[in-house]
Amino acid sequence: MGTLRVLTDSYGRVAQKLRISVTDRCNFRCQFCMPTHPVWLPHSEILTFEEIHHVASLFASMGVRNIRLSGGEPLMRRDIEQLVGLLAGIPSIRQLSMTTNGFLLAEKAAALKRAGLRGITVSLHSLKPERFSEITGGGPFDEVIEGIKAAKSNGFKPLKINAVVLRGCNDDEIADLASLAVEGDVTVRFIEYMPFDGQRHWDMDRVVSGKEIVERIREKYDLLQVPRPAGSTAQLYRLVDGGEIGIITSITQPFCSDCDRIRLSADGKIVPCLFDKTGFDLRPLLRTGASDEIILKFIREAVLRKAPGVETLLKNYQQLEHVRPMHTIGG
Repeated sequence: MGTLRVLTDSYGRVAQKLRISVTDRCNFRCQFCMPTHPVWLPHSEILTFEEIHHVASLFASMGVRNIRLSGGEPLMRRDIEQLVGLLAGIPSIRQLSMTTNGFLLAEKAAALKRAGLRGITVSLHSLKPERFSEITGGGPFDEVIEGIKAAKSNGFKPLKINAVVLRGCNDDEIADLASLAVEGDVTVRFIEYMPFDGQRHWDMDRVVSGKEIVERIREKYDLLQVPRPAGSTAQLYRLVDGGEIGIITSITQPFCSDCDRIRLSADGKIVPCLFDKTGFDLRPLLRTGASDEIILKFIREAVLRKAPGVETLLKNYQQLEHVRPMHTIGG
């Protein structure tokens, strides 16, 4: 990467990962993500595949090497495999992955793999079908499990399972969820509850810390902590008997100092920091024929204004408040 083309914020952090929300719509209603009565973006405000590809190519020209697609639920975007094919064709992109609730994954997995998708992360917050349905607002457990099986059979790597842990909800399943990693073909990642719930019920008392999650797992399994790669959201642990666990401590021990992620919302806003409400609207430039030079300048200035992150808020003893419903940006 040439030094003039690298995307750097005012704290010296270099952006290498772009997370793209392709839709704000979702077929689940997870209590820690979705409002009771969500208001969807008009279709006319959603970026087209060509616009997303254009923006992603510009980010890639400035050093971004990893792209993750999210939503809402990305598999609800019609013909999503066409977008995957466009993004997979960007020569400098090393990793193209997706986070999904898994409901449509069984029918889409093969087409996504053919199009060039490499990694899949599936959200799975409970192994109890009735509880899973309650958490997700009626999500069908069996279909999600079939989606995970389809991801395995189609050879997606890395294949990850994300579980948001809420005290008094699913924290009694931590060790059971960790057991999914034992065979070594899936990394199970536990995520601390964050203030992105659509119903604004987030409370620190419901956060199960990463430290407590590790202690719960160690009651059943021997864990070895491994070095955290720079820019990673997760502290990784290896199960002595095989498999890998990730702990995402966004609340109790955030890793803001080496954050290398930038987000693009479904309606074209650059969101440099997940915990900052600031967004920089790129769509008008895309739709009024602005030159690449102007768009690149806009992106650089947006990234330069990236906030220091939740770590600084916590160090300054600022109380965390609701930021946005998670479905609007995809995590």
